[in-house]
Amino acid sequence: MTEWDAAAVERLHDDLVDLHGPAERDGEHGSDAAPGDGVRQLLTTILSQNVADENTRRAANSLFDRYADFRAIEDAPHDELAETIRVAGLPDTKAERIQRALAAVREQTGGAYSLAFLDAMPTDEAKAWLTDIKGVGPKTASVVLNFHFGKPAMAVDTHVERVSKRFGLVAESASNARVHDLLDDLVPDDLKYPLHVLLITHGREFCTARSPDCDNPVCATYCDCDGC
Repeated sequence: MTEWDAAAVERLHDDLVDLHGPAERDGEHGSDAAPGDGVRQLLTTILSQNVADENTRRAANSLFDRYADFRAIEDAPHDELAETIRVAGLPDTKAERIQRALAAVREQTGGAYSLAFLDAMPTDEAKAWLTDIKGVGPKTASVVLNFHFGKPAMAVDTHVERVSKRFGLVAESASNARVHDLLDDLVPDDLKYPLHVLLITHGREFCTARSPDCDNPVCATYCDCDGC
């Protein structure tokens, strides 16, 4: 079993790059992004909770095509909003979370639908502000902070959690929130985005939940699952 420290994480990253290719960051982030992009990222990430990527895309397109702006989404009748995003699953719950998140942003800024204020905050404070919104967990907050602002937050979805446990980066018994904390401490800041992407890729292509394909050099080196 690998003894995990920053150097070992760097080796894992390099081995994943050798297998899958480098993880490139798309688009602008932080102060270079367009106004409102952070809020759009937040709403899209709420839609993505516990649903496949294709249904997230369809729900996001439906949401942003139907409503002219964020105020219209916040003010929309609950049942109408839920029906608009139904393809993402849990429509009533996600409609509540979306409108609650928009209200929190508007109240924080005095009327603007912008997350620009998070850019000036330390990562821990920004994450705490986001997770204070009911329904915004550590994964949603970390995706927004890392993908939009380029902040060093390790987002842990089901693939990242599964592969991290199989590789022994974290204990099998660790909760999702605990996995976020452990990986935030373990993974060097400059690797948090690429390792997130590479672990997802590896989890989808090889280290799947069922019938994993362990015939690859990364699993041969790091994995301790039953398939290996």
